[in-house]
Amino acid sequence: MRRALELAGKGWGNTAPNPMVGAVVVSGDAVVGEGWHAAYGEPHAETVALAAAGEAARGATLYVTLEPCAHRGQTPPCTEAIVRSGIARVVAAVRDPTPPARGGAELLRAQGIDVRFGVEADAAIELNAPFFNAVRSSRPWVVLKLAVSIDGAIGTRTREQHWLTGEESRREVHRMRAGVDAIAVGAGTVLSDDPELTVRFADAPRRAPLRVIFDRELRTPATAKVVRTARQVPTLIMASVVGAQLEPLKSQGVEIIPSKSHADALEKLRARNVRSLLVEGGAGLAGQLLEQKLVDRLVIFQAPLLLGDGALAGFGGLTAARARELGNMRIVSRRTIGDDVMTVYDTARR
Repeated sequence: MRRALELAGKGWGNTAPNPMVGAVVVSGDAVVGEGWHAAYGEPHAETVALAAAGEAARGATLYVTLEPCAHRGQTPPCTEAIVRSGIARVVAAVRDPTPPARGGAELLRAQGIDVRFGVEADAAIELNAPFFNAVRSSRPWVVLKLAVSIDGAIGTRTREQHWLTGEESRREVHRMRAGVDAIAVGAGTVLSDDPELTVRFADAPRRAPLRVIFDRELRTPATAKVVRTARQVPTLIMASVVGAQLEPLKSQGVEIIPSKSHADALEKLRARNVRSLLVEGGAGLAGQLLEQKLVDRLVIFQAPLLLGDGALAGFGGLTAARARELGNMRIVSRRTIGDDVMTVYDTARR
């Protein structure tokens, strides 16, 4: 199953709105077929693995990271291919939560195939967290990413533009961008950094992520890169005010979406089929989203630097009470990237 999960990750950035899925066919002690869902509209992992196995699939076990689908969508039901292959046993990490696709296990069992669930279930859910979240939530799966110094700052005392992390970490951020539906920052980040918010240093995704600016007072200038390129990459501004400043932005292709709060803005993004949102700061937006419990995963890239007194703290506006709640978050993963340390935290579990 761990190999199937590894294979599933090869579909990063190309399968949405479908999940990433991997499959391995095992006969005796030998792997006889492998596959993954490479891109939306292309064959599913099970059918690819079974085709690779051929006749060796008869009587074998199929390990798959998600319950085989039972409906006809862009491709035929995977259950049909499994029955035809002569597979004797299916081990799936987790059930499919979506009404159109689920039910494959019951169909396979009715054909005499042994079906089991639960192997590496947590890892399978984490891999496709936005897919599972979309079934139960009215907002996107929100990942907040911050690059911080050892002393927890995101900017120098003088607020000058300065990379904290190394090139390897910055490439990893672009890989993260390629796997989400939208990338967001606050208006302060637009004003101070003038970011492009595009995928440039990773494999291009099937669809470029939307760009989202949380800018309640419409401070985003018409000269910003995200505005000047809005006709090439769709750009939305979530704002609470309307006025004359709308026109210079709208004339360049920016869409202004009225929103009463961050929670309201997220629900409106979800209504536009945004299932996953990567928030890249700044400090004010990060603190507000954490304070309002609107973040699902916190990703910290910690650089081996000290910024000292007067540096810009990473979590502006976070109350002491909420900080205490977040003081013992569960670590989902941690690894070294170049000279930096990347840690993923679950903000809901301790």
